[in-house]
Amino acid sequence: MQKTMIISKILYFITRILAGLYIVTGIYGALSWLTNTHLQFKNEQTIITYPFTEKAFLILDSNTTYLIFSFLIPVFGYGLFFWLLSNVFKVFYQDKLFTSENIVHLRRFYLVNIFLPTVLTIFTSFFIPIEHEMFVIIILHLVLGVFVFFMSEIFNQGLHLQNEQDLYI
Repeated sequence: MQKTMIISKILYFITRILAGLYIVTGIYGALSWLTNTHLQFKNEQTIITYPFTEKAFLILDSNTTYLIFSFLIPVFGYGLFFWLLSNVFKVFYQDKLFTSENIVHLRRFYLVNIFLPTVLTIFTSFFIPIEHEMFVIIILHLVLGVFVFFMSEIFNQGLHLQNEQDLYI
């Protein structure tokens, strides 16, 4: 179990950092677009530069629909994904695995992965065309969500057995 705790703690920090990077990138891109700072326009593209430099950081199409549906929604969506994934990894380095708080982390992760990609893709399809590769990503999130759903049910059963055991001792 010690190996599991070490690996999960490392993955927790990696995914938490990734979540932060996605969220900061989304906020920086949105603020740059809204305030019209750190922007360069070339050939119907908007280039968002690194702060205080002229070096390109993000290259986006120059329209609001693209910004919202092809940049902000995916970037903030994956920020949320990695944040929730870090909470799943956090579950596995706790001293006590079978707790209601851990089950809540697993439940949030599987609900978001089962429903959010499909809902966002359907909503986005009203505004921009959806590429076929997106359906593969939706299926991967669905499989990941179902897998964590099974883990959540195992944890729920473990919590139930643990509570029964506490009653008998």
